[in-house]
Amino acid sequence: MDISRIEQRILHLLAQGGRIEIEKNDKKRIASVKCLTRDGWHYPGVDLDLFRKLKRKKAVSSSGGGPYRITRRGLELVRSELDNR
Repeated sequence: MDISRIEQRILHLLAQGGRIEIEKNDKKRIASVKCLTRDGWHYPGVDLDLFRKLKRKKAVSSSGGGPYRITRRGLELVRSELDNR
């Protein structure tokens, strides 16, 4: 299964230790999504549609009400990338 370039970037960021945090409104529906790197920096490339795509592909999941992190399926989808640190 192919994934888009932006999905690839987000999955790579999550594979390095990042997380996706969601905020819910009064009706318990997702109001906003924000992606944080492992260093705590906000990554601006994630919106609600992209989050739903990743969740539909079972690339991210949440456990115990915590932030969304990459799954084994997500690790299979992401292609290795050289880390320029």
